[in-house]
Order: sequence, then C-alpha cells, then structure tokens
Amino acid sequence: MAEQALTIRVAGRVQGVGFRWATKMVADRLQIRGDVANQADGSVIIHAVGQRPAMIAFVQEIKQSPTKFGQVSTYEAKDLDPVPAYDGFAVVG
Repeated sequence: MAEQALTIRVAGRVQGVGFRWATKMVADRLQIRGDVANQADGSVIIHAVGQRPAMIAFVQEIKQSPTKFGQVSTYEAKDLDPVPAYDGFAVVG
C-alpha cells in the first residue's frame, strides 16, 4: 500500500486541552509516524506519515478533535515533501 505524508495545521481550542497528547495516542494506535507541536499563534502543527487507510482515519479523528476538551475550527492540510524519516510519533514544542 502507498504511504501518505501530510502537514496539518489545526486551530480552535487546541492548546491547553491535551490535544497534542491525544493526537499522539491516535497516531500510535493507527501506526502513524511524525510529530505534533504547539505554535505561537495558538494553532497546532502535525506532521503525519502512514498508510493511506490509517491516514484517512487519523485525519477524521483530528478534525473532530482527539480530546473531548478540544474543538477544531480550522483544518488545513498539504502534502509533506520531502518525507522525513520519522521513527514513531513525538510530541514536541
């Protein structure tokens, strides 16, 4: 199967609500590699690499917020190229 690699930016109630750690739990469950980081503007950036079916499920969960305390109001995604050699999924920044 083909892999998909995305850079995702989400905004809304995504900082201070456990969003990054919940994103990591979803990524680990779906075997997605990459990282997630808070941004100074209040948004969150996610770099995600995985098999296409897993990535579809990952994106759906992110759009709905992986934590019940969060709320995604803006979602933007673009292809991640070149694809970094991620080993697992990390919470950074």
